[in-house]
Amino acid sequence: MINRVGVVGGGQMGGGIAEVCAKAGLDVVVQEVSAELAAASQGRIEKSLGKAMERGKLSEEERDSALGRMVFGTDLAAMHDRDLIVEAVVENEELKKTLFSQLDEIVKSTDAILASNTSSIPITRIAQATSRPESVVGLHFFNPATVMPLVEVVRSVLSSDEVVEQAAAFATDQLGKVVVHAKDRAGFIVNKLLVPYIIDAIVMYEEGFASKEDIDAGMVNGAAHPMGPLTLSDLIGLDTMLFVAESLFEEFREARYAPPPLLKRMVEAGLLGRKTGRGFYDYSS
Repeated sequence: MINRVGVVGGGQMGGGIAEVCAKAGLDVVVQEVSAELAAASQGRIEKSLGKAMERGKLSEEERDSALGRMVFGTDLAAMHDRDLIVEAVVENEELKKTLFSQLDEIVKSTDAILASNTSSIPITRIAQATSRPESVVGLHFFNPATVMPLVEVVRSVLSSDEVVEQAAAFATDQLGKVVVHAKDRAGFIVNKLLVPYIIDAIVMYEEGFASKEDIDAGMVNGAAHPMGPLTLSDLIGLDTMLFVAESLFEEFREARYAPPPLLKRMVEAGLLGRKTGRGFYDYSS
């Protein structure tokens, strides 16, 4: 049974994972790279829990208890006693490898699980940065983690059966998530299917085939999707979309994963979707 969870990276994904764990009654430590980012992460989670209380999904006591189970800081050494650590930093392979190498030195228990929330990078590459690759697994939550039920459990060729089973049981039994098991190929299940769909929508818009509003409305009203592909790409973050597309194209060398020129231009111009309020749709307007 996992009782102590560490989350490295308290952004939208990491903060959501931390909140889910705290609401499940777990002791949670969140680490960021600066005091300002740690405070921002805490503020977002407090706001999220407050909204849940206002909607009647949490009592005031449950909100206060969840907040009381979380600690925010900037010292990675605070992860030393964790049963499970979930890395949720930006999609940058070298950064993730560096973090896992550091965690390998910091985490004392040989039974601890080191997990990555990566959406595209093969887990084997990350695991090889540690001396315990059998303890490394992918735990890919979906945004927002507080709402989306799915977690992809990704087994690398080096992951032990016991670690995979423990990770899956944690997600299902302790967090109440729905688990799917994926092989360790870039994109896993969901993004391997989703990214070409979003790329096609971006190309369709770029070529003037249809307006962004009509593309999105078509998929919402014609395919029963909760949101259209361009709205979804803004939500994911266009820089993340570009990185994931590049990772998939690098691994599979298939044209359907090639990042569209428009996506590259938007990222270069700082149009990053939810991260800046400016993407295919201008959230600030």
